[in-house]
Amino acid sequence: MHIEFDRDTCIGMFQCVAEYNAFERDEGAGKAVLDGGEESDDGVITLEVPESDELDAKFAARTCPVDAIAVYDDDGEQLVP
Repeated sequence: MHIEFDRDTCIGMFQCVAEYNAFERDEGAGKAVLDGGEESDDGVITLEVPESDELDAKFAARTCPVDAIAVYDDDGEQLVP
């Protein structure tokens, strides 16, 4: 499973930070940061999620008020928009 984070869409409500420890606050930018992720050419940050963190990653995506976070299974099917 992996998570995709569109930082440009993020509005800095930081609910994701409370739900999944891979997210951190960037107070200076007013946006969250996805630690350890790889940024693609279109600016989306992708991170493989360990099995032990899958529930937390799903909660982070569900709590994002602007849908800046999406979760996909290993087959590429979107689990959480």
